[in-house]
Amino acid sequence: MAVRTQWTITHDCGHEVLHDLSNRPADKRAGFARWLATKDCTDCWKAARDADTESKEQWLATKRAEERQAAAEWTERFDMPPLEGPEKALDWGERSRHQLMIAAHTALVVEGTWDENDWAELEERARAITRAGWWIDQRDAEGSDLLELLAAATESDRGTENPYR
Repeated sequence: MAVRTQWTITHDCGHEVLHDLSNRPADKRAGFARWLATKDCTDCWKAARDADTESKEQWLATKRAEERQAAAEWTERFDMPPLEGPEKALDWGERSRHQLMIAAHTALVVEGTWDENDWAELEERARAITRAGWWIDQRDAEGSDLLELLAAATESDRGTENPYR
């Protein structure tokens, strides 16, 4: 007699579902059926996953709004110029600039050896970079690298027009 392939499983969610386990080796079907009983049925699992996706999307939207607010307040407080570029890049560029400048201040002034005069010079260089895309491109940079990045972007002896101004 062959090992059965059809198993009626009462899932953890309470739903009863007929499962075809013929694609499993005969000696693994009973164990897999027991495991399935500890899980929600496919419909309940998908519903829970979709609900979780909504909460993640909600969380991300809230986080982005908080970052946008912090960047806007920082931009106004430190008199940073508005960024230029495509509309969809402006918000991301503002957040990227804010995060990199905060990381640089922490690395160079708070944890480093810079004083506020050194920092004021770096801020002036940062004000010269108004292209949102440049800040987005630097979003993964270390704060301690900002001086070198700004120097490269603001070099006047490149021989070509600086695309980052």
